[in-house]
Amino acid sequence: MSVMSEQAQDVVLSVRDLTKKIGKKTLVEDLSFDVYQGEVFGFLGPNGAGKTTTIRMLVGLIRPTGGTISIGGYDVRSSFREAMREIGSIVENPELYSFMTGWENLKQFSRMLGDVPEERIHELVRLVNLEKRIHDRVKTYSLGMKQRLGIAQALLGKPRLLILDEPTNGLDPAGIREMREFIRNLVEQENISVFISSHLLSEVQMLCDRVAIIQHGKMITVSTIEELVNSAIDKVEWTVRPADKARRFLESQEDIREVRQEEEDKLICRMPPDRISFIVSKLVEQDIEVDGVRPVVVTLEDLFMELTGGEGIA
Repeated sequence: MSVMSEQAQDVVLSVRDLTKKIGKKTLVEDLSFDVYQGEVFGFLGPNGAGKTTTIRMLVGLIRPTGGTISIGGYDVRSSFREAMREIGSIVENPELYSFMTGWENLKQFSRMLGDVPEERIHELVRLVNLEKRIHDRVKTYSLGMKQRLGIAQALLGKPRLLILDEPTNGLDPAGIREMREFIRNLVEQENISVFISSHLLSEVQMLCDRVAIIQHGKMITVSTIEELVNSAIDKVEWTVRPADKARRFLESQEDIREVRQEEEDKLICRMPPDRISFIVSKLVEQDIEVDGVRPVVVTLEDLFMELTGGEGIA
């Protein structure tokens, strides 16, 4: 997965100092980030962090207390109708008529938009791979098929930005993998940007180009997945005895930091990997047994827990 440089990309969604207050309670405070053309952008945070509130402001369901949202170059406050035409969204669950067929649903929503040619509907049916079931009633669809039909519905107006709130929620592992492949294919074929809120960190790591992490309504970080993971590649796990003596030695070294004990004989620290052999020799000189040493493979989940102080995501 690759991301073009920020300078070479068009900004599809620009959020600046976005704030939402209800009474004396601040739900979202001074959020700022951009989503670029053709990227998949992940939006993560613990339960109650403000993700849903932010998404509802992006799609025009609630008004911000402060800050600005620009979609496709249109300010949501001053050019609401134009801005909303630049986005398609599924917030929580796709809104579908279960007693209608998939085709009838798309026709109904195309009439609401007013200017969708029938060829666009055929094109989307092929895109979401529902050709064989499009004339069946939606109540007979699997959850994954309903999600894909909902996405087809959201794309009828050829938006530049697709906002998906938990698109893999409720899907089995095969359905999650299918949805991931579908979204990447969608970005390539439609040249669209996708903004995803998700609690599946492993999926975000495999799917997204960049990610924003929020906590208590405030932005913690906005970064590429690669930059986030690379920021922690200097973690090293030591299996040593006695651990307390080894810990004191590691803490005395200027280029070793964040030493912590994981188990009785295991220590984790941050240090330059090329210093490992030197430190091993120094530990042995001090009669400390070194039973094992290995670089720690860091995942987005590890980083998320570290950045949020261990708060769970939801």
